[in-house]
Amino acid sequence: MGRDLFEQSPEARTAFEEADEALGFSLSRLCFEGPEADLQLTANTQPAILTASVAAWRMLVAEGWQPRYVVGHSLGEYSALVAAGSLTLGEAVRLVRQRGEAMQEAVPVGIGAMAAILGLPAEIVTTVCREVAGDQVCQPANFNSPTQIVIAGHREAVERAAAECKARGARLTTILKVSAPFHCPLMEPAREKMRLPLEAAAFAPLVIPLINNVDAAPITDGAAAREALLRQIAAPVRWTESIQFLLGEGIRQWIEVGPGKVLTGLIKAIAKEAAVEVTLLQAEDRAGREQLRERMV
Repeated sequence: MGRDLFEQSPEARTAFEEADEALGFSLSRLCFEGPEADLQLTANTQPAILTASVAAWRMLVAEGWQPRYVVGHSLGEYSALVAAGSLTLGEAVRLVRQRGEAMQEAVPVGIGAMAAILGLPAEIVTTVCREVAGDQVCQPANFNSPTQIVIAGHREAVERAAAECKARGARLTTILKVSAPFHCPLMEPAREKMRLPLEAAAFAPLVIPLINNVDAAPITDGAAAREALLRQIAAPVRWTESIQFLLGEGIRQWIEVGPGKVLTGLIKAIAKEAAVEVTLLQAEDRAGREQLRERMV
């Protein structure tokens, strides 16, 4: 993860070096060489994705890109805050490592689950979760697109909800291979564990407005950014509304800076639903960077 950026961009290289120093071990070596099993541990995965994202961001800035807004999905909100100048990379990687540990420890393995529901509107999925929950937790965790909702909670309740959504016409329901039921009330212990680390961290005013996950609204105040990060641990990610807000602001060109192209696909689906044409570009892979450079000419 991120090796190509490290080798091609001096600015990207500094991101990995700063993360290594902040964490006290070679995160860069883990990203580039593995072992994969260690990289997949939540406490390592979160700082690794954050660092690779900031590395791509720094490369973009060095080449002259400057956005009107930043937005990040869940963990990506930390990357967005680094890009917006509110958090240093060193502070952010330490926070997300603690966040990963706290989220992993919040629920015993096997108790919780998450499931992706495709092809049903959010209103129906929300109603199903409420109807089948009983005395357990089951609710939407990620509103990813108009017809892609991820639910989270106790495993039995999530399985009941997935089956009922399928019965009501969902195109696909899939229990996800995740280590914990993120962004639901079962994460309250993690939220409490992160309160003191977040309060101790320095959050500067944002130089670029951020559309935050929990409110789907722009913020530029550092204290508001801190409070939003605390709330989002146990609250749904309102990604669809966030992107709809930016489409309403006239944003038509989007650059995904993290590993992979998941957010690009979600933005494409949301824009299609809104009948809006957008340009989608990626910064993490070599081909995507070539496209970006062509647009700079």
